Amino acid sequence: MTPSPDRSLRPVISIAGLSRRFGPRLALDNVSLDVTSGQVLGLVGANGAGKTTLIKHVLGLLKPQTGSVRVFGRDPVADPPGVLGRIGFLSEDRDLPMWMRVAELLRYSRAFYPRWDADYAEGLRRQFQLDPAARIKHLSRGELAKAGLLVALAHRPELLVLDEPSSGLDPLVRREMLEAIVRAVADEGRTVFFSSHLLDEIERVSDRIAMMDSGRIVLAGPLTEILESHHRLTLRFERPPGRPPAMAGALRVSGEGLEWTVLCNGARDEFAAAAKRLGAEIVAEEAASLDEIFLARVGRSASALATGEELK
Repeated sequence: MTPSPDRSLRPVISIAGLSRRFGPRLALDNVSLDVTSGQVLGLVGANGAGKTTLIKHVLGLLKPQTGSVRVFGRDPVADPPGVLGRIGFLSEDRDLPMWMRVAELLRYSRAFYPRWDADYAEGLRRQFQLDPAARIKHLSRGELAKAGLLVALAHRPELLVLDEPSSGLDPLVRREMLEAIVRAVADEGRTVFFSSHLLDEIERVSDRIAMMDSGRIVLAGPLTEILESHHRLTLRFERPPGRPPAMAGALRVSGEGLEWTVLCNGARDEFAAAAKRLGAEIVAEEAASLDEIFLARVGRSASALATGEELK
């Protein structure tokens, strides 16, 4: 008898060849991505890169034009009851019924989820210091985000989907929310699909990342492997090269005169050999930051995105 495959290795989310157009604009371009059980995948990209469009397909809010999306092995468009009841979702829109009080929101939300944990919900409410008598419309931006996260977590979903959950929040509130997410993940091993343009959030929460640009996945893999495989090298030449040095695996080259900085992806030994062929010496080598890798892959820095320089 053939043993059954390990369920923990089966993708919770499986996206294959997904493309989507809105009129002439290609919003998603042949996207393929798997998220396995217990994994925290951080999806990073500029506003307009396609992150929210991808998440809408995962939630079954958009039907694939090309390709397929499966969540828990099911089509979220064809079988919303079999998918959505197992997902906790929080977006930057904080789409909550503004006329309700906090206590009413919890009672209202509880009716939709058979697995709602009232004790856990009350613990989160106290942790987030949400007044049960306060009306949703009177909550601050940070309190709205906490109320949304509470509703997303309280039924202990198998999959937590977070679309820019801390967008527009001050650093203190962002840290508090991130700590709650980290605890939920660490304590229960939930699967998390987390999108953000803030790389410090992605680094803190994720064990795997995917970078998006113009509707495409430009880089995906375990966070530690991505960081370990990218290096920032300083090359020194005996005489100035006539043009920027070209090396296999070089993603970004800058400098002038005798010294040049090269951000490379690949094996260290290969870089040393390539530098020698160019007539250069590697005088410094450092690990590349995630922001530098993003800049090299996408052509703009993630720190610029955080200051709001990118357009939606």
